Amino acid sequence: MIRSLSRLALLAATGSALLGSSVVLSAQATPINTLSAAEKKDGWRLLFDGKSMSAWRGYKMADMPPEWAIVDGTLTKTKTTEDIVTREEFANFELMVDWKVELRGNSGIFYRGTEKESRVYWSAPEYQLAEDSLTPDSRNIMTAVGAVYGFYPSKRGVGKRAGEWNSTRIVCNGSHVEHWLNGVMIAQYELWSPEWMLKLHGDPSDSTKKPLKFAPYKDWGMAKSGLIAIQGDHNGALSLRNMKIRVLK
Repeated sequence: MIRSLSRLALLAATGSALLGSSVVLSAQATPINTLSAAEKKDGWRLLFDGKSMSAWRGYKMADMPPEWAIVDGTLTKTKTTEDIVTREEFANFELMVDWKVELRGNSGIFYRGTEKESRVYWSAPEYQLAEDSLTPDSRNIMTAVGAVYGFYPSKRGVGKRAGEWNSTRIVCNGSHVEHWLNGVMIAQYELWSPEWMLKLHGDPSDSTKKPLKFAPYKDWGMAKSGLIAIQGDHNGALSLRNMKIRVLK
């Protein structure tokens, strides 16, 4: 009798656990490229709905470059092509993007970009997207996945392996910027601060702290509002989904 009761108790407990798991799974199984009621209430909106690329265009172009396509609900490119930018400019915002790259994949998200220069990276800070095992940039934590490219380092072990989905969050609110990767804050910094300016232009009193390659572009990183851009001119396949933004007041 005791054994029977124990078996029944075990079955009951297992059943409850399975039921609990199914509830959790169903709660997490939100369709991609959609917004929950809570997100809509909080002011989020989609930059990509899995069906249309209407929120985007090529850098200095009217339309999307043909190498970018919608594949199984993702915005995807499989080879080197042109960078893309939002049709709308944003000043203060919170941005969420899920992304994955293949081996040797290398890309980036730029924020508050302009079209004054030949390339968007000559105007705007970059959140590095990369596959961290074979990408040359990833050998240096200043240019590894999640880093504020060239300015503030990434953290090892936070990015997923090639072919797996990562979740990025970028916050720009006035001068304050945050980089998040898979729920971990990688960096936070203040644009235009003395520290930031010293990193950009170097320290004349310290020969080891040289100007960054962006320093010759006088308007680099200075825009208070601008375009969000995705880099297409680097190697490797890149897929994006769940791209959403909310404006911060």
